[in-house]
This record gives sequence, structure tokens and C-alpha cells, in this order.
Amino acid sequence: MNTFLFVLAAYLIGSISFAVVVSRAVGLADPRTYGSKNPGATNVLRTGNKKAAAATLLGDGIKGWLAVWLALRFGPQFGVGEAGVAAVSLAVFLGHLFPVFFRFQGGKGVATALGVLFGVNPWLGLATLITWVVVAYAFRYSSFAALVAAVFAPFYYGLLFGTDQQLLAIIVMSALLIYRHRKNIANLMAGKESRIGGGKGK
Repeated sequence: MNTFLFVLAAYLIGSISFAVVVSRAVGLADPRTYGSKNPGATNVLRTGNKKAAAATLLGDGIKGWLAVWLALRFGPQFGVGEAGVAAVSLAVFLGHLFPVFFRFQGGKGVATALGVLFGVNPWLGLATLITWVVVAYAFRYSSFAALVAAVFAPFYYGLLFGTDQQLLAIIVMSALLIYRHRKNIANLMAGKESRIGGGKGK
């Protein structure tokens, strides 16, 4: 029962869509109504409000980290084991993708996934973040960098910690993140994906 409560709390934390919350707080339009219609930092940035986009990115990342940190810090005294922590990791991510507070219209999950990885282990999060930065710098595609980082995250975890329930949760999380980027994948293949800093691929 306690494990269920931790998982439910993680889902509810994940359901806080900072793109929508921040946009409302600063008087911007609902990010689900313009651009890619994705409630995430990249779409908020399309308004030209860099501070709102940064706040969205930070908020979405912190909620992923917070849910896992709470489970690791307080879970053991309530009988929440490794499998429970893995379930919490996945639940907060699913909350971001399908937020109960916002008609289940969530984002793609990049920042929240990274927050989860930092919560699981700082070195895991750092390795994944560096992968994103290197690929983004080399190819100038944020979406492509996210896809590559999603593929490498389970590899990094397995290399550091071996095979366990948390690895399975990360694999599922990575698969969902890739699925949520299916339109970006199509645009990348067609040379229509927007580059970082503007412009399209060829």
C-alpha cells in the first residue's frame, strides 16, 4: 500500500505541467494552442520569453528529480524497495506525458526524464546530459540529441549498475520518449526538422 501511495504521488508530481503553469503565471498563451502544441520548454521559447522557457525546463527537470529523491530518501522506512523506486521513476515520467491536471495533454518528457536520471544517480544524469550536449552541438538538432541520449541512457545505467528493475523502468521511459518524438523523427528524415538557432535541415 505504501509503495502504491509513493507511485501515485510521483504521478501527481509529474502531472504538474510547468509549461502551462509558467505560461499562465506570466500571461502567455497556453502552449498547447500554438507552435508544436507541445507543453514543453522548446515550445514556450517560441513566444520569445526565454525566462519562461528556462523556468519550464527547470521545473520539469526538478519534478523528475524530486519524485525519485523522495522515494530514495523516505521510501525505505515505509517498505518501498528497489522495485518501488523504479515504479516511482516511471510514474513521474508518465505523469508528465499524460498529466491528469491538464486533460492528459503532456509534453515529450526530455527534461523530466533527465531529472529522473539525476535522481537515480548524478553520474547517470551527467553522462546522459553530456551526450545530449555533444550531439546537439555537433548536429544542431535538439530532437536528435534527445533521441540519442534516450538510446544511451539505459546503456549507461547497465554499465554502471547492471541489470535490475530500475534498468527496465529506464528502458520503458526511453522507448516512450522516442515514441513521443515520432513526428520529429519523420521531420528529421524529410529534412524538415528545425535546427537549434533556426533554419531547417537539408
